[in-house]
Amino acid sequence: MLAIPGALRVLAHLRRARVDYGVSIAISTGIPLEDVLGVLDELESMGLIRRVPGSSVKRSEAKLKLSDEVHRHHMHYELSDAGDLLLRSLDWDSFIEGCRLALRDDPLAVKILEAARRIGVDNALTYAKLVGRPLEEVESELERLVGMGLMEVSRSRIIKRHERRAKPKAETRVHHRYYELSDAGEALLRRMGDRQGLKRDPPMSGR
Repeated sequence: MLAIPGALRVLAHLRRARVDYGVSIAISTGIPLEDVLGVLDELESMGLIRRVPGSSVKRSEAKLKLSDEVHRHHMHYELSDAGDLLLRSLDWDSFIEGCRLALRDDPLAVKILEAARRIGVDNALTYAKLVGRPLEEVESELERLVGMGLMEVSRSRIIKRHERRAKPKAETRVHHRYYELSDAGEALLRRMGDRQGLKRDPPMSGR
């Protein structure tokens, strides 16, 4: 399975999203749609994922969707028990090291991860301002980091002040995608800091 390009990223995405379809998976992982569709076919034939029956998907099933219910116009997939077991068996340390090697020539990704550590939860526009790059480029990079498991899309409808440290508002109602550092992203930053002799960035005060 690991010999199939992109297979691990698709499996990891489905574990986070629970249920998703080809176009959305391609956007989130940064893998071309044609390749994603091929990976889905391969994983399904191996019994690592399965198709989701029914005409609609509820938000409790598709964790990355903001609407309460999504009427399906595409084929949706979820991890099978075998796929979930496979992901659980993978070595965490090797996964983090693989992410470090994948991002060693990607300074924008590292800047975004470091910004996420400081600001908590925020939208793509705030990240773009912090790293000084065009919004479209930052949005694409954020989605790629989500696909890698290093960032997560917040599922909260209301974000509190202590969660969104870059903005001094008491709370923010979510109408767009808001991103935050995942446990894997934090582990990666710690490893990169250890290797470079860097200290952890202090949290932003929000003032």
